[in-house]
Amino acid sequence: MTLGEIIRNIRPVSITGSTDIEIKGVNIDSRRIADGHLFVAMKGTQVDGHTFIGKAVEQGAAAVMCEELPETLAEGVTYVQVKSTEDAVGEAATQFYGDPSRKLKLVGVTGTNGKTTIATLLYNMFRKLGYRCGLLSTVCNYIEDEQIPADHTTPDPIELNHLLHRMVEAGCQYAFMECSSHAIAQKRIGGLKFAGGIFTNLTRDHLDYHKTFENYRNAKKAFFDSLPKGAFAITNADDKNGMVMVQNTKATVKTYSTQRMADFRAKILECHFGGMYIEIDGREVGVQFIGKFNVSNLLAVYGAAVMLGEKPEDVLVAMSTLKSVSGRLDPVHSPEGFTAIVDYAHTPDALENVLKAIHEVLGGKGHVITVCGAGGNRDKGKRPLMAQEAVKQSDRVIITSDNPRFEEPQAIIDDMLAGLDAKQMKKVVSIVDRKEAIRTACMMAQKGDVILVAGKGHENYQEIRGVKHHFDDKEVLEEIFAGE
Repeated sequence: MTLGEIIRNIRPVSITGSTDIEIKGVNIDSRRIADGHLFVAMKGTQVDGHTFIGKAVEQGAAAVMCEELPETLAEGVTYVQVKSTEDAVGEAATQFYGDPSRKLKLVGVTGTNGKTTIATLLYNMFRKLGYRCGLLSTVCNYIEDEQIPADHTTPDPIELNHLLHRMVEAGCQYAFMECSSHAIAQKRIGGLKFAGGIFTNLTRDHLDYHKTFENYRNAKKAFFDSLPKGAFAITNADDKNGMVMVQNTKATVKTYSTQRMADFRAKILECHFGGMYIEIDGREVGVQFIGKFNVSNLLAVYGAAVMLGEKPEDVLVAMSTLKSVSGRLDPVHSPEGFTAIVDYAHTPDALENVLKAIHEVLGGKGHVITVCGAGGNRDKGKRPLMAQEAVKQSDRVIITSDNPRFEEPQAIIDDMLAGLDAKQMKKVVSIVDRKEAIRTACMMAQKGDVILVAGKGHENYQEIRGVKHHFDDKEVLEEIFAGE
């Protein structure tokens, strides 16, 4: 494909050199540049890609897209100067990979909590309904059965289009993806065509990046603002920001709710640790999930499937066979008769939802012991809120390390404990070593109790001082239960 074809939808500030040259690859990482590639110099949050233009040219870049031209222009290299590489890179990647999002039905899921669950359940459901599908999620990316490790919730625009292109080549008819606030704000989904979007909920998160809750909300809203006419926008009417998200969208708006009138409604009929019986739009169905928040997630899945043209009865049959996503309310049963639950809950709202779900099943017949921490180098404001939420709904709480990253684990724990008064502190202990914290919780638990190990879920590592060490909450519990 020629450079001219790649930049056909981009309005450059200037072009130095020929656009009638063949481009063999597009990259924002200079280390991946090879002969005939286009290097896009991005001004990232950590480093500025413009400083690597020289290296990219040395490695064979045939063209460079940048905001600021280097002082010396290499002979035989075409320089495309644009106002914003962040805006342009998505369009360039889309064109290079043949506009893949227009060759399948792409559905995006955004919100604070529930993105992974909803996107993954849609992927699993549509495969059960007989379609070939792709998934882009926090846990793992999939092209049908092929697993592709996920480093970010949403990949960069070039990797994203590459994955969508591979999905098209594999015959996928649908793709379901999480759209994080970072990805929306950084234009990683720029140039993609969505068949629909789903809003889950909005609570405090990522303020280390967005700085204010309003900025965070507006990043989510931008996704719906960009949906085209002919797409659908399904929003959670139970969330106070649900209708804000869709107030300026061109898409067809549908609502879902467990509390009020909406296009898609549901309620719990019966609940136990093995699952629930729920009613969706007047039809009863048994599902292998627990918790009111999961009813909301299932409603979003149901609504999206119906908007994509599936029959409600077929959707409910498929829904009854779906299982929980790895690391989301994931139970491990002990020989002593208590249950440990591993969950990814790492925001105050997510922790509240998971603990409520546990209490709904327990019905006051057992104690709840919560093990939780907070991530380092992230929003510090939510740390005391996490501790408060854990104490509010638990009989005992053990505050421990999550992923401290480059912060001191004890300092993070101290930030969490600062949110508690003397009375609350009576039910709290702190243990820096996460494995020992989990072991201590198991020693405290009696038959019929539930231990919630929150914060890491599906993650199989712990990042300490920038180094990732193997650590899997579920593995640790299984080892403890086996007497190791």
